Order: sequence, then C-alpha cells, then structure tokens
Amino acid sequence: MNDEKKSHFAHVTQAHPCFNEKIHDKVGRIHIPIAPNCNIQCGFCTRKFNNTENRPGVTSCIMSIDEAINHIRNTTNEIPISVVGVAGPGDSLCNEETLELFSRIKEEFPDLILCMSTNGLLVPKYAKKISEVGVKTVTITINAVDLDIGAEIYDNIEYEGKIYHGKEGFKILLENQLKGIEMLSQLGVIVKVNSVLIPGVNDEHIVDIAKTVKSRGASIMNVLPLIPLNKFKNLEKPGCGMLSDVREQVEEYLPVFRACTQCRADAFGIPGKKEQDFSLELIPNSHY
Repeated sequence: MNDEKKSHFAHVTQAHPCFNEKIHDKVGRIHIPIAPNCNIQCGFCTRKFNNTENRPGVTSCIMSIDEAINHIRNTTNEIPISVVGVAGPGDSLCNEETLELFSRIKEEFPDLILCMSTNGLLVPKYAKKISEVGVKTVTITINAVDLDIGAEIYDNIEYEGKIYHGKEGFKILLENQLKGIEMLSQLGVIVKVNSVLIPGVNDEHIVDIAKTVKSRGASIMNVLPLIPLNKFKNLEKPGCGMLSDVREQVEEYLPVFRACTQCRADAFGIPGKKEQDFSLELIPNSHY
C-alpha cells in the first residue's frame, strides 16, 4: 500500500465502525434495505423478510429511495452516525436503486461515508460509477479462489442474461471479483474482502484468498463464521479456535477486522449495542 493510499485508508477507518475495531461500539451506521434482487445463489444464503433473525440477508421491508432519505434524516438527528451502507438483502449492484440512492445521499449528507457490500459480479461494470457517486468503501464477499472449492459453494451465477453453474459460473464470478478489486483500488476506493469460513469446505483455503486479494489491491479482510443455512444447514458453525487460527493466518498478509456482528440488511445504530442497535421494525409508527 503506497503512502497516499495509507493516508486515505487511515482517514476513512477513523470513522468507519466496520473497519476500525476501536470505534466499533462508539459510532453508528445505517444499512439501507433497498436491494432485494440478487444474481448469484450462495450455498449458505437464505434471504428472508422477518423481524426475528439477526443476520445478513434479512430485513423487515424494502425501502424506496425517498423512504431511505427520510430514514437517514431521522436517524442522523437522533444517533451519532458516520456511515450509510447498502448491504442487501440481495446484491447491491443487482439493483439500480443502490447507486441512485448514493447519488442522493452524496448531495444531502456530504459528510457521511458511503459504503456498500456486493458479491462482486458486477463491480467491473460499475466501478467508475461507484467512485463517481461518492462511495468510499466497498466490501466484496469472496469465499474461494479455487474453481473446485468455488463450485461447491456457489450454485447459480446469472450474468448478462444467462445462468451458469458449477466451475463455469464460478470462474466468471471470480474473474469479475478480482478485476473489480483492481479497478476500485485504482480509483481510490477502499476494498474490504469478506470470506465466510465453511468447515470442511474452505477452512484451509481462506489464507489463499488473502494472498490473492492482497495482490489485487484489497486493504483489509473480515473472516466470518458460517451461519448454517440452505445446503450447508447441517454443518456445524466453526468454533472460536478454528476462527481464531484462520484469522491469524490471514493476518500475515492483510489486517483482519474481528468485531463484525453479521448485521441485518436493515440494521442501524451502533453495532452490537442492544440499547443502540436497531432494525426497521423497531421504529415507532414506521410506515416502511
């Protein structure tokens, strides 16, 4: 990482609770559930609308852009918020509303850090636009850099009007993910890579992901424990020992963020603080 990128990274992470563990429980974020559509099917993912599950892929509603702007106004008046992000419940870039929303936020809330999460399939197509609308940080979920392992994790890849399966589909996804990291990094956007630790599938492969994404320009990595769902519902969630060992291996190549609470797509407030971390069904008289 060159000096200019280090300075930019340090500036953003001073205020981003999902990049800086020291402020994770002090500064808030807003996840806007504006992206219901997705273009891949991960083996561990089940998207749902409910008020009970506290995990990614879950929301109580889908907002319109105007509703989202109103929600940001209300929340920033009540809670110290530094970041507004889109993290689903589908894929951010598979929904045109995402970049339209960021453009609106940039105009009205210029001091907020704009952040998005994506599977990376469409990042090369939208990298320039992502930068233009003011997004400062992008999280790309990459669970393999090996075709055999990737084909075991991903079921379907929908790309340019066609559905691909197995190694053929995963190859397209991986190539776009890695190209996307390079493009965003060159545009000055900070890239974090999320990897879901799946015991018996990619637990010995995460360090290879770290080496690969570092070489493409990623700045930080987040290793998440599998939440057993979908076709991996019968696997055990990785224990603290396995998770810690893998994170230590990754840390030889990239900084590791260790405080992730695996939030809902409609979460807002201060991550992990029960009295200050909310989801949309808890808003009094909500019309969303």
